[in-house]
Amino acid sequence: MHSLPIFMKIAGRRCMVIGGGEVATRKVMMLLKADAAVELISPELGHELADMLAAGKISYTQALFSPEQLDGAMLVIAATDDEATNLAVSIAAKARNIPVNVVDAPELCTFTSPSIVDRSPILIAISSGGASPVLARMIRAKIEALIPATYGRLSALAADFRYRVKQRFSTSQSRRIFWENIFQSNIAELVLSGQEPAARTALSELIDSDQAETSHGEVYLVGGGPGDPDLLTFRALRLMQQSDVCVYDKLVSKEVMELVRRDAELIYVGKARDQHTLPQDEINELLVRLAKEGKRVLRLKGGDPFIFGRGGEEIETLMENGVPFQVVPGITAANGVSSYAGIPLTHRDYAQSCIFTTGHLKDGTVELDWPALVRPKQTVVIYMGLVGLAEICRQLIAHGLPPTMPAAVIQQGTTQKQRVVTANLATLADKVADAEMKPPCLTIVGEVVQLREKLAWFEPKG
Repeated sequence: MHSLPIFMKIAGRRCMVIGGGEVATRKVMMLLKADAAVELISPELGHELADMLAAGKISYTQALFSPEQLDGAMLVIAATDDEATNLAVSIAAKARNIPVNVVDAPELCTFTSPSIVDRSPILIAISSGGASPVLARMIRAKIEALIPATYGRLSALAADFRYRVKQRFSTSQSRRIFWENIFQSNIAELVLSGQEPAARTALSELIDSDQAETSHGEVYLVGGGPGDPDLLTFRALRLMQQSDVCVYDKLVSKEVMELVRRDAELIYVGKARDQHTLPQDEINELLVRLAKEGKRVLRLKGGDPFIFGRGGEEIETLMENGVPFQVVPGITAANGVSSYAGIPLTHRDYAQSCIFTTGHLKDGTVELDWPALVRPKQTVVIYMGLVGLAEICRQLIAHGLPPTMPAAVIQQGTTQKQRVVTANLATLADKVADAEMKPPCLTIVGEVVQLREKLAWFEPKG
């Protein structure tokens, strides 16, 4: 099926509907909402369509379908119960290069009609490409409940003041920030509560005041979680959508990156072992520079910014330079990945404490507080420990953990590419090597790992 624009200007244009039953009625009503000139062809009409005809809203030809009836139409919808008729309509429309939709037959369509959330002039279309119209309607119902009917008035207000705002602010960035602030302010609340005159007065006064200036930059230090975009916080998503530039790390998943505002500038500063796109000091200075240029800077990190994310180092620099910032915690890999792997970090019978550590320090060596890691009834979670895994297992055994202690390595946890290898300390490194595991990986050591066999619930497609 070829892709067509979701919205087509069909006001006053000749649109054909083949069929006279309940489904045809719904399609006619949809076209009438768009002010189309609707012509109906069917041997008979249902009651609602007959009422529309009597009211002069549609025209009607009482006949079986024939191809020449489509001549001059802008688009065609086939809504009959007869498969042969629907096929004939599709063939005739395609031969005339007329967009055609055949209800419940995506293979015969050149366009599909989405479910619409109408907050004119704002329109939201939800389409499954004909695969699942029922699901599309359910999603529409959810969006209808979330968006007040008065949102159309808010859009009309913006349209009326658009020229004045353009005269007041010289750049598209400053105008965008101004309107984003307005739509989250008491002015928007006045509109939504039906107090439009007061909203217009307040907006007019604000445009002319010094308070309208929006040149102040800010940094949003946001935790992007372990990979699954559904694990983002509401606040994280809101800030991701209003940022001007995104400075992001290697561990931020593609699915999470898809939720960053589409026209935001993207700057990659990811790090791999012994490979830094930018040294940390330069990243700190980059954030300061971008904010002082008046930009809203999204510093997007995998997991949580304050757990092996160097968030503390970055906000130290921001504070030293007087740059305003916000910190949004994210679900750290230890929590998210262990949950999706079916491995609880604590359990009344197996572990009463949990410790997080990193598998390599600044000098690249694996020199950890081994005595602290081998205490009984404890779960150890090791970040970035894949390269030194064999040495880590050897040291844990040497410092007192039994070689039979259960352990697991999880690759790309919470995503559709998640892989889990379980073993014990004596065999884990060899099993991981045989499985050709690649970063990012998380290692979990402790009796709780044996619960995975019972508690595993997440089945990635990959």
